[in-house]
Amino acid sequence: MAKTDWREIAVGAIVPIIVIALWQASATLGWINPQVLPSPVAVAQKFVEYALPLQERDPATQSWLAWAWSGELWMDTLSSMYRVLVGFAIGAGLALPLGLVMGASQRIYAWINPLMQVLRPIPPIAYIPLSILWFGLGNAPAFFLIALGAFFPVLMNTIAGVRQVDGIYIRAARNLGVSQGTMFVRVMLPAAVPYILSGVRIGIGTAFIVVIVSEMIAVNNGLGFRILEAREYFWSDKIIAGMISIGILGLIIDVGMNKLNNHLLRWHRGLEN
Repeated sequence: MAKTDWREIAVGAIVPIIVIALWQASATLGWINPQVLPSPVAVAQKFVEYALPLQERDPATQSWLAWAWSGELWMDTLSSMYRVLVGFAIGAGLALPLGLVMGASQRIYAWINPLMQVLRPIPPIAYIPLSILWFGLGNAPAFFLIALGAFFPVLMNTIAGVRQVDGIYIRAARNLGVSQGTMFVRVMLPAAVPYILSGVRIGIGTAFIVVIVSEMIAVNNGLGFRILEAREYFWSDKIIAGMISIGILGLIIDVGMNKLNNHLLRWHRGLEN
């Protein structure tokens, strides 16, 4: 990792460290009720308990690594990520071709856009009663809600990318006598890639938000379910530990998507070798 990256990490850590220090000081001085807002030390202890299994490891049958990864936190994280990936794949898989067609054809855009604009403002949470009615409980309604959350960011960014291609490129391609299909594949689609990748980044972030909500009503595992369980027993430290887990996982996803975008768009920014 370059020095610049470490410097950015160090600068970004200053404010969180100050907040945690003030939080711990307030808890130590008794300014806040530990039942309402436990101290960072208590949250850290609960986070460790959440991450590691409760039963003791048997050295004869289980390695330390396998034991550590059998903790509740890791199982919940894997369950949530599975739902995010499947739901996002469904939503983006439907939105991408539809967005390309709507962006390339004014007639199809005129037909479908009014319906999309009516459905787009409706939050996925509003579909919870219908999702349970249609799909019952389990992963199916979660997939449906996550797909909805990912669908519209990918769709709208794809449409915008195709429709906002610089007219100079299109006129140049027409002057060269290229066909409409070649123009779409070789000119419009590459020019729309930055918009599409931005939609993908927003869509997967939205999918991760929706999965937490869907796990609170339809499944019996995952990070969202665990926070709801902790709320019922008034385990404030576990609620915050779960929230921190969600924040860390969301940060990892966003950083990964940003790295991927930067790698795929080197040509767009003039950084290719």
